[in-house]
Amino acid sequence: MPAVPQPEILAAFEAAKGFMPVDEGLALYAAAVEAGTLGMPLLEIGTYCGRSAILLADAARRTGVSALTLDHHRGSEEQQPGWEYHDPETVDPEIGLMDTLPAFRRTLHRAGLEEHVVALVGRSPQIAAFWNTPLGLVFVDGGHTDEHAGSDYEGWAPHVAEGGLLVIHDVFPDPVDEFTGQAPYRVYLRALASGAFTEVSDTGSLRVLRRTGAGI
Repeated sequence: MPAVPQPEILAAFEAAKGFMPVDEGLALYAAAVEAGTLGMPLLEIGTYCGRSAILLADAARRTGVSALTLDHHRGSEEQQPGWEYHDPETVDPEIGLMDTLPAFRRTLHRAGLEEHVVALVGRSPQIAAFWNTPLGLVFVDGGHTDEHAGSDYEGWAPHVAEGGLLVIHDVFPDPVDEFTGQAPYRVYLRALASGAFTEVSDTGSLRVLRRTGAGI
């Protein structure tokens, strides 16, 4: 039976600023707990304000591993001023740019999970370039352009350990969702075509794939 978070963890997830619905969050949590049993870190690409990081942190606490969450905290394309997902509360009034790092830290503090998360603050390709630790789970939930989603896959999918999980969010096959979900969808297709990953489950826009092969 899939692992489920305790009520207080689920309540913290629902209260946090972010976009992931509950059914996808539960699927992510179950995947993270399963991956945590491999004894390797769980990595999230795209922190925003920490909504899904709550689930990864609790899964890491439950399985005795570390949760890592990576973001430059300046917001992805669709979160900039003038776009649908922009939240003025995330703008630093002094410099006029988004800064979601303070909100993320508050989210983890309120959930009592600060000590179970390592925040990697920077650009995904730059950090991936020197990363050399196998990962039990990689959760791709960063930028939604082909450039960003593609570089997240290229930089981090090779670090998923044998039997580990690659989780991709915002997978929307319908071309009408070109800006919000087509790039993650193409990454999902690319992962399957590589022969390195086998699909485990799909919940809403969340896809869970297992590392079963060598080529990426």
